[in-house]
Amino acid sequence: MEVGSSKRKVGSKVGKISILILATTLIVSGLVAAGCRPSGPLHVTTIQTGKSLNSDRSVGNHTTRFKPDDTMFASVLTDGPGTGTIGVRWRFAGRLVSEETKNVSYRDHAATEFHIQNSSGFPDGEYTVEILVDGQPFATRSLRVDK
Repeated sequence: MEVGSSKRKVGSKVGKISILILATTLIVSGLVAAGCRPSGPLHVTTIQTGKSLNSDRSVGNHTTRFKPDDTMFASVLTDGPGTGTIGVRWRFAGRLVSEETKNVSYRDHAATEFHIQNSSGFPDGEYTVEILVDGQPFATRSLRVDK
């Protein structure tokens, strides 16, 4: 009987050690993954506006003047790692016409793209795009639509 009791104790110890190793591995993996994520605030370097985008989501055709059937793009360029919220408010004649927010987390330089279009064409006049970072106004660009 002692031999049977001894085996149960050894088996029980092996099971406990396996669980301890598994738990330690999971904890270390979680800490490593958390350490790889950007933890600081976003550092915005440039606001771009234009009519097209590059493959990296930066603006390809820079302008502040648009035709009624154009799509208006705004791209927010950030430098280095960071996490936060980037938003835009598009206004025509002082009235809010569109608003969008994106939660972002970057490890390096990045571009966050926003756009607005109107299938029936934008009315002629003055527009603005306001950029917000973490809910706070950051910059405003004036835009113009002419036929």
